[in-house]
Amino acid sequence: MVTPGGLVVLTDRRSAAGPLERVVAAAVRGGAAWVVLRERDLGYAERAALATRLESVVPPGRLIVAGPDPLGATAVHLAGADPLPSGIALVGRSWHGTEDLSGVDYVTVSPVYPTSSKPGYGPALGVTGAAEMRAPLPWLALGGIDSAARAAACVAAGAAGVAVMGAVMRSPDPERTARELASAAPDPAGRDSRVGVR
Repeated sequence: MVTPGGLVVLTDRRSAAGPLERVVAAAVRGGAAWVVLRERDLGYAERAALATRLESVVPPGRLIVAGPDPLGATAVHLAGADPLPSGIALVGRSWHGTEDLSGVDYVTVSPVYPTSSKPGYGPALGVTGAAEMRAPLPWLALGGIDSAARAAACVAAGAAGVAVMGAVMRSPDPERTARELASAAPDPAGRDSRVGVR
């Protein structure tokens, strides 16, 4: 099974510098290997329609939906308290060292750095602290990863990739920002995930 790695972009339509689909498409062109659809405040129909639109700009099988309902996709990312759904091909969970990982394929570890997207959410673990948690599954570093240097440090510490929201969503040039981050955190699957590139 292929688990998320490289640059994983989390959506946030409220902070996006432009229409969400356009920002996500630019990030994918820049090298984002996976996309996590958050937007959990939207109603079901609106969120499902957004998932369908994002699937048209994200590489096949690389859209992950936050929460237990995959909205027609094949992967979910669960918060610590979310129930484990059945029949889902790929399941991730936010992990802080205590959550049950039965049936889970990968985890996010956060916050690695202080983050402006979720101020007060922490304290920041730092790269060493994240690595010392010894996640028992492939892990993505999350939180405050806003530069290639930070992304590279996370990968050097053992992360399979980096999960980034604010740095890409708020960027005036999300394609360039994604390219810089992806170059420091290459997709370990070794594939070029950009749409139209084989």
